[in-house]
Amino acid sequence: MSTVEALETAIDAENAAIFAYGTSTAFIGSADRGTVAEYIAAHRVRRTELDDALAEAGGQPRPAAAGYTLPEEMTGADSAATILLGAEEDCAQAYFALIDQADGAGVRRLGVDALTDCARRAAHWRSALGKAPVTVAFPGQPAQS
Repeated sequence: MSTVEALETAIDAENAAIFAYGTSTAFIGSADRGTVAEYIAAHRVRRTELDDALAEAGGQPRPAAAGYTLPEEMTGADSAATILLGAEEDCAQAYFALIDQADGAGVRRLGVDALTDCARRAAHWRSALGKAPVTVAFPGQPAQS
């Protein structure tokens, strides 16, 4: 996988996460609505950073799909939190790969910062779901998701 392909994968993961967060607003509990708004804004900012990095690397723009298939039916706050946790884990995997494939310090730094943010947000959703442990030692590795 090249840097451009890794950036494209990360953009796709961000677009899917933005979709999941947008869908969750109808189901998430009122206590987490502000958190959802904060997290979706963070994903949009990160997607813009990735778009810029992709252009710098010589790649073409990656438009979001018209819709995405969620891994399970969203029926309430718990299923919404589960889906959002999955979206963060998917993004973390994309950033783990980006860090590995980056051919420059700037892209690698973007990947590390994004992976850190995903791990923090995933910890929030694990906590909201009562899962333990709340954090994982090495976020983004497929075996730990």
